[in-house]
Amino acid sequence: MKWEISTIYLIIIGLEVAISNYHHKKLYTWRETFASIFLSVLNGLLDLAIRGGYLIILSYIFQYQLVKIGQPFVYWGLLFLLVDFQFYWLHRLEHFCRLFWAAHVTHHSAEHMNVTVGFRASLMRPLYDIFFFLPLPLLGFKPIEILLMYSICQIWAVFVHTEMVRKLGYLEYLFVTPSHHRVHHASNRKYIDKNMGMTLIIWDKLFGTFQKELSPEEYEPIRYGLAKPLQEKNLFMIIFHEWISILKDVRRKDISWKQRLQYIFGPPGWSHYDSHSERSKT
Repeated sequence: MKWEISTIYLIIIGLEVAISNYHHKKLYTWRETFASIFLSVLNGLLDLAIRGGYLIILSYIFQYQLVKIGQPFVYWGLLFLLVDFQFYWLHRLEHFCRLFWAAHVTHHSAEHMNVTVGFRASLMRPLYDIFFFLPLPLLGFKPIEILLMYSICQIWAVFVHTEMVRKLGYLEYLFVTPSHHRVHHASNRKYIDKNMGMTLIIWDKLFGTFQKELSPEEYEPIRYGLAKPLQEKNLFMIIFHEWISILKDVRRKDISWKQRLQYIFGPPGWSHYDSHSERSKT
C-alpha cells in the first residue's frame, strides 16, 4: 500500500514540475525540494519509532471506553469528523503558542508552493500530536483505526499544497482545497493564521479562522514563506531557528519572569516592548 501511495506522489510531483515548467512558472527549487524530502524522511522515522508507544497509550485508554458505536457507517463517519476536528485544534495551537510554532515553523519556511511542501514536516509534531487524540478511545474508537484515519486525512493534506489547481466550485464550501491552503501558507498580513483545517474547512468557518483566497484585483499577490525570511537557509536553521530565538528572548536581563513565559507560551511575534503588538510570523 505504501509503495502504491509513494508512486502516486511521484507521478503527481512529476506532472506538477512538467506543467509548471511548460507555463514558465518557477514552483520548484532544488534547495527547497531537498529540504522538504529530508524533513519528511526524518519525520517519518521518528513517527515510526514512537507509533508503537502511541498504540500502547491509546489501547490502555480504550479499556475505559464510555460508549460503543455498533453501526459501521456512523462509526467511520464520526471518527473522520473527530480526527479532523482534533487536528484543527492541534494546528491552531501551533500557530498561536510560540513553543509549538517553533516546532511547526519548518513547514511554513518554504517560499514556493508545490506538492513537496506537504512533506516538509515538523520533526517534533510526533512527540505531541498524540495528546489531541486521547479522548477518542474513550468514545469507543479503536486505537489502530484512529491512527489509520489520521493517516488517510494526511494524504489529502499533502495534495492541497499546489498552485496548479485553482478554485474547486462547491467543494470550496466544505473541504480544504488548494485555494484555502495557499492562504494558510501566505505571509501577507490578511492571510496569517487562517484556514487551519486538514480536510474540512467547516471548522475554520465555525471558529473564525477562515479567509478565502482573494483575486489580485481584491488584494495583493500571495507571498509564501515567513514574514521575516530566514537569513540562513541551511537545514539546521530551518529546523532550529525559532528555538534559538526563544532562547535569546528568555535570556534577556531586562524582563520579568512573566515576560519570559510570554516569550515561550505567548503568540509568535509577541514582544515585551509592545505587549499588544499584532501577531506576525517569525
